[in-house]
Amino acid sequence: MGKCIVLVLDGLGVGELPDASLYNDKGSNTMYKISCAKKLNIPNLLSLGLGNVSLLKNVLFNGVVIGSYGKMEEKSAGKDSTTGHWEIAGLILDKPFPVFHSFPDTIINSFIEKTGINGILGNYPASGTEIINKLGDEHYKTKMPIIYTSADSVFQVAASEEVFGLNNLYHLCEVARNEILVGEYAVARVIARPFIKEGNTYVRTANRRDFSLKPFNRTMLNYMQDFGIKTYGIGKIDDLFAGYGLDITLHTKSNSEGIETTINLIKDIKSGFIFVNLVDFDMLYGHRNDALGFAEALEYFDYKLSEIISSLDEKDLLIITADHGNDPADISTDHTREYVPLLVYSKEHKNPKNLGVRSSFCDVAKTVLEYYNIENSLFGESFLKYLN
Repeated sequence: MGKCIVLVLDGLGVGELPDASLYNDKGSNTMYKISCAKKLNIPNLLSLGLGNVSLLKNVLFNGVVIGSYGKMEEKSAGKDSTTGHWEIAGLILDKPFPVFHSFPDTIINSFIEKTGINGILGNYPASGTEIINKLGDEHYKTKMPIIYTSADSVFQVAASEEVFGLNNLYHLCEVARNEILVGEYAVARVIARPFIKEGNTYVRTANRRDFSLKPFNRTMLNYMQDFGIKTYGIGKIDDLFAGYGLDITLHTKSNSEGIETTINLIKDIKSGFIFVNLVDFDMLYGHRNDALGFAEALEYFDYKLSEIISSLDEKDLLIITADHGNDPADISTDHTREYVPLLVYSKEHKNPKNLGVRSSFCDVAKTVLEYYNIENSLFGESFLKYLN
């Protein structure tokens, strides 16, 4: 038994789900729209089977597929990162987390009272880069935090590192998460969005923090801990699971840092479970409708993927997937309800298989636990037997 690595390319959907119209996402296809932005050079992803599960444009591949491949349908209600990651880890949500167009006075007044601030700015859906430039000057004058949301279940708090302070911002988010946004108001994530002033504009820094709900039940992470399998979270995995089920957390501030951290960890340990989220695809490109940037970031990941693969030991298992879509060419800047890719590789598996359409992201959790020979009661079906 070696290492198992689950690597989440945040927002990399591969086509609309059958119920996409219920989420106003008819016609969404993140991967295809990325391939329309430029002639993609992603030979390593194609060698793992990405071209077999996603419609692509201007992409040529004459090599041999060495990985098993498929795509997965989200069974949970919703299309946010927390829901997607929890389902990957074995939990199904019967109803989506609450979404607000603006937050009611009950929430805002309690937030002001419990944190001791003198008021808030904003309180409407917005792009994070746009709202800080619209309200940044007033924030610097009043030191009032900027509150905003989106079509996702989030309560976002933006404030300047320079005049408000990073620790003060984190404290506000902790109060909101633990004392206010609970019960019927329990949004999936409270997000700290720090920024600074550069010239005449305001730009977000890499010190974002997500404050998520604790999973409502045991996940694959807890099962592995029970059996003495050390669990590692890289990127925002710790934030998405509120630390629940993780032995070691390694926060990273970019895709490049997350990839390097992953490669180093694969090389350094002989056994254990590594759960990775690469957020730049979603945060920097999907939400900003930047298809070209998304494409270039995917090419960089593909370039480093060869090093990830070469770092694997013979029995290690690599699973690459996503948590939702984020079509950079649709009319919104929000997540999209899509299938996600399933790319699976191990050096000991010599005959790649078509894993088909999996009925739930939970199949990843079932497969990981079967890899470690751990009995469990999680939802889903393992695909491990098809890999040999």
